[in-house]
Amino acid sequence: MAAFPCPVSSSRKASSGTAFVWMDRYLDTTRLGPMYLLQESIARMVVACLHRGALLGHYQLGAFVIMSNHVHVLLLPRISPSRLMQSLKGASAREANRILGRTGETFCQAESYDHWVRDEKERERIAGYIENNPVKAGLVQRAGDYRWSSAGERRKSAETSLGAADTSVCATFENQGPPKNVETPDTG
Repeated sequence: MAAFPCPVSSSRKASSGTAFVWMDRYLDTTRLGPMYLLQESIARMVVACLHRGALLGHYQLGAFVIMSNHVHVLLLPRISPSRLMQSLKGASAREANRILGRTGETFCQAESYDHWVRDEKERERIAGYIENNPVKAGLVQRAGDYRWSSAGERRKSAETSLGAADTSVCATFENQGPPKNVETPDTG
């Protein structure tokens, strides 16, 4: 999604999948070009845009990860894919440029890689690929440790839920008051 200098692949006749893998590896290792997505305010905004599109009913949001210079996202479109990408890229680019104090400058690359998912097994494979991208890039040990991803959100949500359960249990025990003395009838 982010703008970056576009290198030329060494294999001009590569399949789209091979070209995607080559570009992804390049993006994960390059230190050239804009790295705007490293800025917390911009990464947070892109995550918010992804969730906003889902709330608007444009798509069902699946796995995602915000890397330093690109975004991976798995979506189930509910509107035309071209309209979906125009809306998502347009909203995030405008907001990113506002945060950066820029106007009218390109933020997102014009094209994107899309692939129709054929079945649940393929969806799971792609979701795993997306969420493990920060691990492959050497940024974290486990996918759930990466803050700007669906895996990181699930981990944070689980920790919040466990924390709320601990608080609830503590509150229940704290509000019971002191034990009451119970007299037993004298049987003797």
